[in-house]
Amino acid sequence: MTIENYIDNLNQRYTLGNATEHTFRGDLQQLLETLLPDIRATNEPKRQACGAPDYILTKKDIPIGFIEVKDIGDKDLEGKNKSGNKEQFDRYKASLTNLIFTDYIDFHIYQDGELITKIAIAEVLDNQIKPIAANFETFTNLIKDFTTHIGQNIKSSKKLAEMMAGKARLLSDVIEKALTSDEINQENSTLKEQMNAFKDVLIHDITPKGFADVYAQTIAYGLFAARLHDRALC
Repeated sequence: MTIENYIDNLNQRYTLGNATEHTFRGDLQQLLETLLPDIRATNEPKRQACGAPDYILTKKDIPIGFIEVKDIGDKDLEGKNKSGNKEQFDRYKASLTNLIFTDYIDFHIYQDGELITKIAIAEVLDNQIKPIAANFETFTNLIKDFTTHIGQNIKSSKKLAEMMAGKARLLSDVIEKALTSDEINQENSTLKEQMNAFKDVLIHDITPKGFADVYAQTIAYGLFAARLHDRALC
């Protein structure tokens, strides 16, 4: 799929007047995998429900980047509004080192929590999605560069603590939303069973949020301890 094909597909779906944020997911996936033939762009509905980024980009099964998608024309791709995307975007920027926020036509690239650049390949005019052809080549190069990003080495205990805390917060949010989903849908998942067992044995009045925090911190610092003591990686 070329960028021209991609925008044409978006426009055809958009002008029907009944499209949602999820309508264009397949189109973006096809575009990414065309521009990046060595990369798999996976959209996981279960992760969406939990609040995790909408796409994970992998190369040889190794995650190399994440994409969070909003609806076309979203007014807060900068993540500045408290009533908009700020809380979610701040959490992702603190936890994920290679990240894109997009509304399918405007792409904001972040690395190590900092905005690197932004570029639009189309715009909405008169209820039509119009291509910005002059940006196609630059967009292609930026997307290719995005998948070759190498994270910075951690050189201080403060930086390590901040990164681990960010990842633990992201994991806590995912766990809490999964538990909330179980409650709403009256499902008994393994995670919910673990929380109930925790309540029976340790903290009888713990809330889903409290359990999510404890669970996330246990995983994050457990993995850190395992890595620290793995002699095979020394």
